[in-house]
Amino acid sequence: MSNFEFYTPTHVYFGRDTQRQVGDLVRAQGCKKVLVHFGGQSARRSGLLDQIEASLDAAGVAHVQLGGVVPNPHLSLVYQGIDLCKKEGVDFILAVGGGSVIDSAKAIGYGLCMDGDVWALYDHTRKAEGCTPIGVVLTIAASGSEMSNSSVITKEEGGIKRGYNDEICRPKFAIMNPELTMTLPDYQTACGCTDILMHTMERYFVNIETMEITDSISEALMQTVIYNARILMKEPDNYSARAEIMWAGSLSHNGLTGCGTGGGDWACHQLEHELGGVYNVTHGAGLAAIWGSWARYVYEVNPERFAQFATNVFDIPCGTDYKETALAGIEAMENFFRSVKMPTSLHELGLDLTDQQIHDLAFKCSFEDTRTIGVFKQLNMRDMEKIYLMAR
Repeated sequence: MSNFEFYTPTHVYFGRDTQRQVGDLVRAQGCKKVLVHFGGQSARRSGLLDQIEASLDAAGVAHVQLGGVVPNPHLSLVYQGIDLCKKEGVDFILAVGGGSVIDSAKAIGYGLCMDGDVWALYDHTRKAEGCTPIGVVLTIAASGSEMSNSSVITKEEGGIKRGYNDEICRPKFAIMNPELTMTLPDYQTACGCTDILMHTMERYFVNIETMEITDSISEALMQTVIYNARILMKEPDNYSARAEIMWAGSLSHNGLTGCGTGGGDWACHQLEHELGGVYNVTHGAGLAAIWGSWARYVYEVNPERFAQFATNVFDIPCGTDYKETALAGIEAMENFFRSVKMPTSLHELGLDLTDQQIHDLAFKCSFEDTRTIGVFKQLNMRDMEKIYLMAR
């Protein structure tokens, strides 16, 4: 078991109508003006932005708006947000949306606290010097960014999708009302559930001695998401299932399931980032399309770990043949993805890639053949290319 640090400073307000507290919560931060950052017009059509603006006005908090965040959030809008915040004297950012909006807010927060190009952080040539405080009104259960230290941004030029992690970007508070997720299309709900599972599995599949309690939390979290995701495919307005999924999303990515695991593997996320950056696929769907191929490529390094996953998450009996049990567990997870209409191949994702396109993805993911990814099994550029080919 590795030594670990666990830091989760975000104050969570969970349940019905909690978004109506937002004005008082922002005012308590002592800010002068807040940027309300959001995605498309659904937040306006639903009435949520009106509620938030009314709450801010009632609390006497000045505010400006910047919408337009898209999935795989764009660097160009981050630049626009930084310029707007400097012009308006913004000293607090309120993200109203899901992971893309929150990640964009974090990038704006970083940029307001540094001289020079904020992309240098995501390009890993500089370290953050600070981050403007952030609050969240969560509308999509998926990324866990409302309690995490991570942010992922896409640079449109070159289709480069990169992440940056720093504890200073963790939101000050997160308002989490499961009712706000009830209008999501089934596809977005399923993508979110997949992302939650993947955040847990990235930390779970490691090759070191782990803590039994951390493994048990991860396994229970995965079972909870699988069970409730299936409910939501039939009952999208089921409050209890929405609540379970929303809380699981936060717990999957606030560091809890990584305690004692050495930080996790993250190869699937790295492989998917290239798909998202180049082809603009939805993150959860991209992860589902790549996971089974990654798992089959690496499982023989430690089949006992995959067998434990199969037994404790899917109740598959484990005999003496760990490999057989491991493969059954991989197939069970892919069957779950299929049951919620998630892709399990690049073709099902809508990508029919040539050998050259797959080579180019591996070349980009390996930073032009200069790095490896993953810890369960370290993957070089050739390994990455083989996994993409298996997933085709």
